[in-house]
Parts: sequence; C-alpha cells; structure tokens
Amino acid sequence: MSGYTPGEQPQDDGFVKLNTNENPYPPSPRVAEAVAAALPRLNKYPDPTAGAFRRTAAEVLGLDPNWILCGNGSDDVLTIVTRALVGPGEAVRYPYPTYILYRTLAQLQGARFEEVLFQSDWTLPTDFAAEAEGVKLVYLANPNSPSGTMIAPDDVLRLAERLPCPLLVDEAYADFADTNCLHLPQQCDRIMVSRTLSKSYALAGLRFGFLVARPELIEQFVKVKDSYNCDGLSIAAAAAALADQAWLAEHRAKLRATRARLTVALRDLGFVTVESQANFTWNTHPTEPARPIYEELKRQRILVRYMDYPRWGDGLRITVGTDAEIDCLIDRLRKIV
Repeated sequence: MSGYTPGEQPQDDGFVKLNTNENPYPPSPRVAEAVAAALPRLNKYPDPTAGAFRRTAAEVLGLDPNWILCGNGSDDVLTIVTRALVGPGEAVRYPYPTYILYRTLAQLQGARFEEVLFQSDWTLPTDFAAEAEGVKLVYLANPNSPSGTMIAPDDVLRLAERLPCPLLVDEAYADFADTNCLHLPQQCDRIMVSRTLSKSYALAGLRFGFLVARPELIEQFVKVKDSYNCDGLSIAAAAAALADQAWLAEHRAKLRATRARLTVALRDLGFVTVESQANFTWNTHPTEPARPIYEELKRQRILVRYMDYPRWGDGLRITVGTDAEIDCLIDRLRKIV
C-alpha cells in the first residue's frame, strides 16, 4: 500500500497556506484558559472516555453523553469504527473521488474497498446502495472532499435504509454547511455521524473528534479504541471550544462570506468552481492545466492542494482563508491565468 499522504505542512513562516482546510483564525479564547487550567493535572492519566467533553457536547448539541465516542481527531474515530466493523477479506464502500484516507483504513484491515464513481454533478448513482457480498461499512463524507458538495439529510436517510450495512457520515465540514445529519442516528440505527474540531473550531493542531452513534454501538467501539486516545489538554480545550457557540457563529459567518467571494472571483477568472458547502472550493479550468498553476503559486509561496484522481481528473482544492489571504491568491492568479 502507498499510505495516506497529507497536505504539505511547511514548518517555516511566510506561506499563504490554503491547502489543508485549516481555519485561518485563532480558536476561542476559552481554549487557552482551559488548557492552562488543565496543566497541573498532566501527571495523571486523562479520563479514558473524555467525559467532560461528552457532557458539554450533550448540552450544546442536544445529545445523550452515552451516544458520543471521542477520538484523537476524527481520523481516529474512523479508524476505531473500521477496526470494529470490518475484517480481513470483507469490504468497505465509498463514493469516488472523496477523502483518500478511507482506502488506507480498508487496506490496514486487510479489507477490500469499493469505489463508486460520483455522477458528473457530484450526486450518487442509484447503484451506490446495491447489495454486495462482504460489504460491512459505507463511508460518506458529507460535505464531500474535494468537491464541497453535500447529500441532503433526507436523501442520506433513504440511502441508509437501502444499504446492507452501517453508514458512517463523515461531517468534518458540516459546520460550514446549510444543514447536517447529526440528528439521523436517532432516526436510523444504521447511521453514525463523525465530527472534528479541526476545521470549524480552529483546533487542527490539537487533534480532537467525536462520533455520534447508538449507545450499543459506542459500547463496542470503546472496546477497540486505544486506552487513552484523547489527552487531558485536548479534552479540556475541545470542551471549551464547543461551549463557545458565539465564537463559532461569528467565524462561521466570516468564512461563509469569504467562500462566496472566493467562488465569484475564481469563476470570473474562468475556473469551473463547484458550489461548496465546506470551507474550501474545488476548481478546474477549461484551458489552463491545474498542476502548473499549483506549482507557480507554490513558487510564490502560496499553497493550494493539487489533487489528481484516476478515472476522474485533477483540479485545485483551495481552502477559504482570511479575506487578505484570498485577495493575495486572486491577485496572483490573475497574473498566472
């Protein structure tokens, strides 16, 4: 296997970094306060089930704490679920193109992977829910990456009712969308929803995510997770960030407004830019190849994500940054294209 390849993470300053869907703004001030308060307890092991976060999430999101599993980022949550549900020789299914980690998780289990091509408008084909021997788990990034497109919650519910196995709805970017599927596990026992605090809560450097699923599933997932998969600082910081919903509302509105402006500017430059529900846009150009644009931007110390999907094509995924960062990007693109 080739392994998962993350986006570039330069360790020196001076880059306009629009390649890994990070939030360009610092997190809630409550985060630093919570981390400082947790420092004296670093000589003790953390709560293995992150109870402080689960109680906060229950209050903020209207969930029972027993419906929540916490992880070291949502990637850890995806790993736990895959480890619990999928065995060697069995299969996972997901749309394509999508988050490339799904394939890696299947390979780590010795499992097969079924990649079902999106239709040209980024909708799911009717055979996505087809019966197939050995399929034990379906992933659905919603909003999807790299497209930023979304399957409506009602359609997700109907899809789950037709699938032969559980459906994990990966909502890493849902806080930037018009709607979400967080309520669906209570309506359908096949549906699980994962979330991360890396994007909307500006905690990518901290690593914290969670899963919403029925308690009888959570009980099984706890058995296969690492003993202390969330450290004390991340639990405290994540709870503080989630509790500050005023901060989230303010920065969500900022990024959605910048996303709209970025979309218009890219289309004015001739790009085919998909209408996004995430904090990034997917962009192709009818006459200019994507890779030279990426390389020239990088030479000018602006990082975007060049992605090439066999059987689909390539393009540029551009993170929504600050208004100043987007102005810089558009100014350079005008000179390139």
